[in-house]
Amino acid sequence: MAEFWLISAPGEPTPDRAWTILQDKTTRESDLSKNHRIHLPELKIGTLDTLVGLSDDLGKTDTFVESVVKKIASYLADVLEGDSQEKLSENLKANGDDPARFLANFRWDVAKYPVKLPLKNLSEIISKQVSQIDADLKSRSQQYNQVRSNLQQLERRTTGNLMTRNLGDLVTKEDFIIGSDYLTTLLVVVPKSSAQEWRMTYEKLTDMVVPRSSKLVFEDGDHSLFTVTLFRKVVDEFKLHAREHKFLVRDFAYDENAQDSDRNESQKLEAEKRRQFGPLVRWLKVNFSEAFTAWVHIKMLRVFVESVLR
Repeated sequence: MAEFWLISAPGEPTPDRAWTILQDKTTRESDLSKNHRIHLPELKIGTLDTLVGLSDDLGKTDTFVESVVKKIASYLADVLEGDSQEKLSENLKANGDDPARFLANFRWDVAKYPVKLPLKNLSEIISKQVSQIDADLKSRSQQYNQVRSNLQQLERRTTGNLMTRNLGDLVTKEDFIIGSDYLTTLLVVVPKSSAQEWRMTYEKLTDMVVPRSSKLVFEDGDHSLFTVTLFRKVVDEFKLHAREHKFLVRDFAYDENAQDSDRNESQKLEAEKRRQFGPLVRWLKVNFSEAFTAWVHIKMLRVFVESVLR
């Protein structure tokens, strides 16, 4: 990434001659830098006391505006979710141009920042403008992040391992005894290495287990998911003995409506995320440009003020 220095040099004996000397020393003789001459308009200087106070204020404003520029760029990268650096660069423009070219070819925006205003007023205009951008960024990012967070929570429930994930999408109504006052079906997570042990022992973990009722439902990398049917009155005892063999009985009650509700919620969140994505990216692009150009104007004000003070 290019590094830019903003330099103010005494215009002696004339500004053109000072520019020529700078070019000779840093470009033609030593190839230290590539220089760009920037023309600032006639800004109102004001009193010495005003300039001294403004020098401190501009430093704080500079730091604040820089932080907002970086926050917008960072959040845009986050929203694009892994798209290439090239894709990010395409969206980070300053007045439609590459930020480096914008800086090299800088022209003071007299429409936004009228040169007839005192320097302090110009600084306050920029500070207020960027503060509003910062507040809007916080609001918009919170809305989008909430949707993403809710969607990620749903995804984690369906993509984790069998010890923690939602089991609803792995089973069907036919896997369960439903509506019986006496019998119930449990879901048991068994380490793959212990699957044979499970088949040999589950009927003996307690009385009142329905023989040959266990069925393999699903497997992931480390575990297998089995069903087993038994009498309700021995469920607690069965869980206790299952734990002794490192078999985990998951708390699960089959509810077809709940599974449909989860699917519908996921679809709604995906749709809401898509709905917010386009406008959010456009807002980030526009306001990166606004914040970056404001930042460069603050930099120019600092150079001007420090030059006058020295």
